[in-house]
Amino acid sequence: MPSLNLGILAHIDAGKTSLTERLLYSAGVIDTIGSVDRGSTLTDSLALEKQRGITIKSAVVSFTLGGTTVNLIDTPGHPDFIAEVERVLGVLDGAVLVVSAVEGVQPQTAVLMRTLRRLRIPTLVFVNKLDRRGADLDRTLAGVAARLTPDIVPLASASAQGTKGAAAVPYTGADAGFTARLTEVLAGHDDDLLAAWVRDGGAALPHPLLRRALARQTGRALVHPVYAGSAVTGAGMEALVDGIAELLPRSGGDPAGPLSGTVFKIERGPAGERIAYLRLASGTLHVRDRPPVHRDGAAVGEGRISAISVFDHGTDAPAPTAAAGRIARVWGLGEVRIGDTVGEGAPERGAAHHFAPPSLETVVRARRAADRGALHSALGQLAEQDPLIGLRRDEDRGEIAVSLYGEVQKEVIQATLADDYGVDVDFRETTTIHIERVTGTGAAVEFNKKDPNPFLATVGLRVDPAPPGSGVAFRREVELGSLPYAFFVAVEETAAATLAQGLHGWQVTDCTVTMTHSGYSARQSHAHAVFDKSMSSTSGDFRNLTPMVLMEALRRAGTRVHEPMHRFRIELPADTLGAVLPVLSRLRGVPRSPAPAGPGGYLLEGDIPAARVHDLERQLPTLTRGEGALDTVFDHWAPVRGEIPVRPRSGPDPLDRKEYLLQVQRRLGATPAGATAGRA
Repeated sequence: MPSLNLGILAHIDAGKTSLTERLLYSAGVIDTIGSVDRGSTLTDSLALEKQRGITIKSAVVSFTLGGTTVNLIDTPGHPDFIAEVERVLGVLDGAVLVVSAVEGVQPQTAVLMRTLRRLRIPTLVFVNKLDRRGADLDRTLAGVAARLTPDIVPLASASAQGTKGAAAVPYTGADAGFTARLTEVLAGHDDDLLAAWVRDGGAALPHPLLRRALARQTGRALVHPVYAGSAVTGAGMEALVDGIAELLPRSGGDPAGPLSGTVFKIERGPAGERIAYLRLASGTLHVRDRPPVHRDGAAVGEGRISAISVFDHGTDAPAPTAAAGRIARVWGLGEVRIGDTVGEGAPERGAAHHFAPPSLETVVRARRAADRGALHSALGQLAEQDPLIGLRRDEDRGEIAVSLYGEVQKEVIQATLADDYGVDVDFRETTTIHIERVTGTGAAVEFNKKDPNPFLATVGLRVDPAPPGSGVAFRREVELGSLPYAFFVAVEETAAATLAQGLHGWQVTDCTVTMTHSGYSARQSHAHAVFDKSMSSTSGDFRNLTPMVLMEALRRAGTRVHEPMHRFRIELPADTLGAVLPVLSRLRGVPRSPAPAGPGGYLLEGDIPAARVHDLERQLPTLTRGEGALDTVFDHWAPVRGEIPVRPRSGPDPLDRKEYLLQVQRRLGATPAGATAGRA
């Protein structure tokens, strides 16, 4: 049976989980529709999700639609849990983006749609909450066209909006205005259709022809059909279900092809065993298989599959195999991580980051000293499930810092540690994460057996700036055969780790590191003796020397610290605008020109430093009599003006040569003033 891996995405409170419940009810998976407020929905199964009424973890549930198995993935809508959405995107065949007919397009909606379009994921739009007071389908459609994409095809009008009797009235081929709009949108992406339209003098084309073209273009993510209704009352559900069946493409992949799958979620079972959620792009996985596991293009081991379960009719059930196109829970993949590829083939989509990284950081401490070990273990398991929390250990201070998207995520981590691991923790005040970008070009080199280099290695590195958003690239200007391959790997891995703390202690990004010099001492021994480490280079020489060379190159290149900037959107009463603007100025916010928004209201958009968002959230209710509505989302990094923030360094500073070599000595138990300091 073919399968469709379908994501449900939305800004928080747009009705995403309610829509999931309605779809499951329509498919006969559940007998009654759960309530988010009552904590009775099928996909929000965690205790914290029930308590807070929000989705925290992505959840997979399946149902049959015609002859297709639909694996429906409900994702969080709160921006603090955007990492969960990111991991799901790489395994989707199609998506439904939910937009509220009351609030319209919100910041997270725009972020999601930009990403869906960039990844070319076929997407339907569902305008929800037609039954809610203030619903306005025409206004919402105008917002979708203006802020998300003009390539939309509204498929229904609305009646009795804002009442329990609200309904979506589907357009038909007999509606000349609808047919003309549909033809115009589709012809913009299809030369043959455009030629037929022109040839017929702009007359309406046959509706079946247009419907087939709509399916083709939706499947290629060129256009986006828009449905409307209410997940609560069921209005418009039949049309949406038909659209999912007709317009979204099924999973590709050959079950007989080479095995290839992507791990997009990890959880722990009752006995602490690691369970991987695997989306199979090709091939078939069997129990007792021993598939290779790849990470960043390199093999990192192999699994030994002990059990498989596949999703079917609302839950997952044990199965001996899982074939291409399916999503499976898999036991026995060892130390697999999110984003790893299982098998030999390349995944359909990579595990690249599609959203901005976390912009906040806090130090977490166990309240009881006896729980420090348990805290380390618990945070390690949480990092398995959410790699973007980015654990940063400071061994000198005995502290652990975690990266965050927001205060709600911090509260969830605290509750999870207490409820699931029995560890009570406190957090320091949340601080803003910055990054460093290279401002010029810098190079440095240390030569083998030349003072003051104590290691048996030659390493030369050059650092150059790269375009914003490009990340870090490692290149070589030396021959691949000039070193054993393991030594190249040691330099590249160590360079990446070194850039985690730049000149000011922040992650260095958007640069190119080029290896310009290389050299080593080949394996040697004394006459009639065995191999002598003190005469021969090892990977340890290159791992210990690389930080010194790279940081010196970075010092010569220079870096500039950047802070995260958020795009804000405030809806407020017109008479409070004069009170809000001066506060935004004090918070270093840069508003654009306000625009009228409904009777007696204004819409204000602009940029504000992430560090000041919490202050704005705290002050806005007072400034607007509780009537102001604020949404923010990360937008870009901007150079810091004024005092440069410095993050305390974890470990020795490679630019402090004496202290760094003393740390190497302590770690290796060897004297750094000579070749033996490089032994590892």
